[in-house]
Amino acid sequence: MQNKLQELTDKLYSEGLSKGKKEAEELKAKAKKEAEQIISKANQEYKEILEKAKKDAEDFRLKTENEIKMVARQSLATVKQNIENIIVTNATAAPIKEKMESKEFLGEIIREAVKAFNPGTNDAVTLEVLLPESKKEELDNYIKNNILDQFNRGVEFGFDKKTRSGFKIGAKGEGYHIVFSDEEFQSLVSQYLKPVTRQFLFNE
Repeated sequence: MQNKLQELTDKLYSEGLSKGKKEAEELKAKAKKEAEQIISKANQEYKEILEKAKKDAEDFRLKTENEIKMVARQSLATVKQNIENIIVTNATAAPIKEKMESKEFLGEIIREAVKAFNPGTNDAVTLEVLLPESKKEELDNYIKNNILDQFNRGVEFGFDKKTRSGFKIGAKGEGYHIVFSDEEFQSLVSQYLKPVTRQFLFNE
């Protein structure tokens, strides 16, 4: 009887030990599998993060490079334009200003402006020509003696403090005038000279 009880005890112990060992192995295998899955997932996420970081870095590099190129092109264009302006201004400013100081040249321009002026109406209008107030003493007699008597239409001359050079012309009472100043002439001449200057300097 004692032997049978011992055998039963040993059997139960052996079976429990075997079952526990089996469960331990299963838990170990399951843990290993889960660990491998976690590591695999972590590696995949790491690769994705790394790829994204590389792509973002490349995009940033290209964007920065393009911005630098754009700024460089704009800076170069600005430098070229400044050079053109300096050359054209130096070449034209003094001669044009000198011409506009000439009473004879001013008279010729006024005559042509009066002949060509079209106020946009068929009704007879009186033209108003405004000259610099600062040159009234110099121009008053010249206008009366050399220009006024050449027109067969109503033209009135006056002097204006706001006019610094050249003259303004417009229909009297209409509130607007066309400006013929040395700045306007220089701008007009510059439009023709700048393409030539650009071609000469930069071969463009």
